Amino acid sequence: MERRSLLVSVFIYAAALLLAVVIVAPVFWLFVMSISPAADLVARPLNWWPSAVDFSRYATLLSSIPNSAGANFVASLVNSVLVAGMATLAAIALAVPAGWAVSRTPSISWSLSLVIATYMLPPVALAVPLYMALAALGLLNSVFGLALVYLTILAPFTTWLMKSGFDGIPREIEQAAMMDGASLFATLRIITLPLAMPIVATSALFAFLLAWDEFFYALLFTSDQRARTLTVAIAELAGGRVSDYGLIATAGVLAALPPVLVGLIMQRALISGLTSGGVKG
Repeated sequence: MERRSLLVSVFIYAAALLLAVVIVAPVFWLFVMSISPAADLVARPLNWWPSAVDFSRYATLLSSIPNSAGANFVASLVNSVLVAGMATLAAIALAVPAGWAVSRTPSISWSLSLVIATYMLPPVALAVPLYMALAALGLLNSVFGLALVYLTILAPFTTWLMKSGFDGIPREIEQAAMMDGASLFATLRIITLPLAMPIVATSALFAFLLAWDEFFYALLFTSDQRARTLTVAIAELAGGRVSDYGLIATAGVLAALPPVLVGLIMQRALISGLTSGGVKG
């Protein structure tokens, strides 16, 4: 093997370190803000490290006292988990058969392209039709209704990802299984899906993140804590005349934890899918 020069190695490690700093620095500063006293956050010049560590904001937002800021935050956190989870599961359930059908039937691929083209429309253009549909179904200010709206966003995207994943799986493997007597369902379950597990996990991860971070529809279609999501709750913390920047930062730190946890779980799923999809010699 060709030995890499010292200069190239130093450049690679320096670039990797710079990238890590760029990615981690905003998150680290968010955490520093969350534990800094309010006076440090408005001081001039800015204090880059808190004069005293204060974790009281975390206790405030995780409080279970009725009608408190903590109770509202926790309720919004639960709503976000429910909405993002339901929308992701439904999107994957639809995307797997739809992506496989489009991949194995190129003559209907135009339909997926047509659906993807709807992403070119600004969200506000769809707000009125979606609002009227939810009102007619009695699903305004509902966790299920908001998940249904998110499904219309996630299903085309996840189907497109699944289609690209199925395109990389040779059709001959499925045809061989069918020639051995396997049904279509058995072929998909035993042969195709294990090979496609990496793209399934990737699609689920991106779908969950998209649903978790969505703000516009959550703001329009929810009105109280029965369905209000975390993004709207954090925006309301910044909506007053006097904003507690430390409390907003604390909410941001807590809101980032579930996606990080899901990412770790999906990382294991990616590795599991890659190993289970291997073909033994």
